[in-house]
Amino acid sequence: MIIVTGATGRLGSQVVARLLDLVPAHTVGVSVRDESKAAGLAARGVRVRTGDFTDPASLDKAFEDADQVLVVSAAIRGPQASGANRAAIDAAVRAGATRVLYTSHQCASPGSLFSPGREHAATEAHLREQGVDYTALRHGFYTSTFEHYVPAALRTGELRLPEDGPVSWTAHADLVEADVVALTEPDLLNGVTPPLTAPGLLDFADVARVVTVLTGRSVKRVVVDDEEWKESAVAAGMPAAFADFTLGMFRAARAGEFAVTDPALETLLGRPATPAHTVLERLVQAG
Repeated sequence: MIIVTGATGRLGSQVVARLLDLVPAHTVGVSVRDESKAAGLAARGVRVRTGDFTDPASLDKAFEDADQVLVVSAAIRGPQASGANRAAIDAAVRAGATRVLYTSHQCASPGSLFSPGREHAATEAHLREQGVDYTALRHGFYTSTFEHYVPAALRTGELRLPEDGPVSWTAHADLVEADVVALTEPDLLNGVTPPLTAPGLLDFADVARVVTVLTGRSVKRVVVDDEEWKESAVAAGMPAAFADFTLGMFRAARAGEFAVTDPALETLLGRPATPAHTVLERLVQAG
């Protein structure tokens, strides 16, 4: 049985939907925090069980009979994130899974300026020590990040953000497909993958230019001092801890941590990856 965690989240739900196009529903199980949100999956014959990374006992039940477990990294920020992910990996091993897959990040490194990069590195190290087959899927930086900034820029005409750097923005849908290939063709990806990224690099100045062309409305990229940006973000209601988290992303970007591309994703998909320009176009049209 293939178990997918976080199956009602943005990534996990798409993974399960695609997986059900390829394998029988009774061979798929999901671990979710709220079973009521997965009622549609249960109706299709998917095994739905409650599992919470902060409650290891619940994972033992959720992962029963697992052959493979896809641990979708916890939506928790801070040092506790790697602990939660390690707990899920441990539960998968206890359940007898012969292969554990984990959604990591292209910047996974103990020295990353972006805190998730450090947390993913710690989780990958733990995964390597478990004595089972494993795959750490190093996802590119999600294009969904644009959703946090572009709508406001369209309203104000300014993309006011800290200094950044080029990023190999990668679409969720492409990474979903890669994750499903990894689950259904286990010999293709073993160990830590290369960065699974789209081939293009854009910084937020590029994003502003693309949005300007797409809309015919001027969007100006304005670089804001880190602390000035944090003060304004907190004043607007952003928790200080999340502001610091976000600043880590910008600091890592300008240090070049996300300016990495690799052909591995397109090779795996057998087609070109979705350009960031296409994602921006869809976002603008939806808005």
